[in-house]
Amino acid sequence: MFNTIKQHWFSNTKGDLLSALVVALALIPEAIAFSIIAGVDPKVGLYASFAICVIIAFTGARPGMISAATGAMALLMITLVKEHGLEYLLAATLLTGIIQIIFGLLKLGDLMRFVSRSVVTGFVNALAILIFMAQLPELSGTYGSMTVYGMTALGLAIIYLFPYLTKAIPSPLVCIVVLTALTLYFDMDIRTVADMGELPDSLPVFLWPEVPLTIETLQIIFPYALALAVVGILESLMTATIVDDLTDTSSDKNRECVGQGVANIGSGLIGGMAGCAMIGQSVINVKSGGRTRLSALVAGVLLLIFVVFLDNWVGMIPMAALVAVMIMVSIGTFSWSSVRDLRTNPKSSSIVMIATVAVVVATHNLAYGVLVGVLLSALFFANKVGQLLYISSSLSANGQKRDYQVVGQVFFSSAEQFIAGFDFKEAIENVTIDLSRAHFWDITAISSLDKVVLKFRREGTEVTLLGLNEASATLVDKFAVHQRPDAVDKLMGH
Repeated sequence: MFNTIKQHWFSNTKGDLLSALVVALALIPEAIAFSIIAGVDPKVGLYASFAICVIIAFTGARPGMISAATGAMALLMITLVKEHGLEYLLAATLLTGIIQIIFGLLKLGDLMRFVSRSVVTGFVNALAILIFMAQLPELSGTYGSMTVYGMTALGLAIIYLFPYLTKAIPSPLVCIVVLTALTLYFDMDIRTVADMGELPDSLPVFLWPEVPLTIETLQIIFPYALALAVVGILESLMTATIVDDLTDTSSDKNRECVGQGVANIGSGLIGGMAGCAMIGQSVINVKSGGRTRLSALVAGVLLLIFVVFLDNWVGMIPMAALVAVMIMVSIGTFSWSSVRDLRTNPKSSSIVMIATVAVVVATHNLAYGVLVGVLLSALFFANKVGQLLYISSSLSANGQKRDYQVVGQVFFSSAEQFIAGFDFKEAIENVTIDLSRAHFWDITAISSLDKVVLKFRREGTEVTLLGLNEASATLVDKFAVHQRPDAVDKLMGH
């Protein structure tokens, strides 16, 4: 147990502490921005980020991953807050956590194995684009100026060049410190964290949502809670998969579902909104050296300390510094090789990736993009496997018997191809169908076998089936009708 605790908490203390400092600073403006999107006070997002980040450090399954209030979740809360207010949002947050715990106990996290690499790549690219797009308001319109552009460019230069001097200190942290110092020294008139919104001046307290515990309340919050739970789990499991790849480690996706649920319940009980894993902050954490649960715990604690006790200092950080950090995240997150490989990858994989990116960017809803990607992957896979069906035949010396050999998978996609492989008009007495190298997967396949057998019998040909494997034979015994006396009449519609 001691070795496990050391490995998960204290095996990378210096890297975790430094990365947590960067993550905490980067979380503040995002939490405020997401609160504004949802239509609630900034402290709702800040308290949520603190609670979720700290709780997930203990309950989550993916060390090094950062969870907090997110834009994807905030977008789903707008209507609920507008029509029913904050208290109903807090109630929906609690229900979101309960649903996510149920998802984990039902082991729905295992469904991640059905998400193809193309979908994950599309998801990553879409989030990278959305992260970059979220920085554009700070670089244009009212806030955009030559000073902001220059500071952002300087921040990016520090982020990418400082590691050549030393990697002992995360370059994003150096970027934030240097740009803040320059802003104060030259008294620059540029937007700072304090301009984003008022930071809370007190620690969070226990809050039970003041809503009636009735069926009517459940009817109001359940659709929102279910949507929040699904999007939160999707983004969290996708992010966990990405961090798995970045760190060459694995994680328990079902435990992550439960952990996210517990974290959201904790958030709702102190007046916070629902959240989930953040790919941007997780990438910042990993690239800054964070690897264990300690990084998430310290990031959450530092976030609360900064906004409550050091709000005057934190408020001086120029948004240009944080924009530079997030641009670095978007550049580092985007899979540039996926663009280079568009010519060489299978067309189906490229279409799935591009479709996932397009839907997520167009709708800002990760669930829609992943759903479209998974459906397209399934269709392309079914079509490809359905084409791997081969039927050959040989005629006996006397011309009265034909032997068919079936090789491949028979299911809904290949059923018509299976039927088309037989000649029902040939005048022969006996047909033998060798199925020893074939597999029947569903009732559509069994129905196609019925049609083949019955069409031959309708022409007066005797049919013998050989070599059915155990699984296929079980389906045939349960669902096939060609052995019934009235089968031919039913096929003919009599």
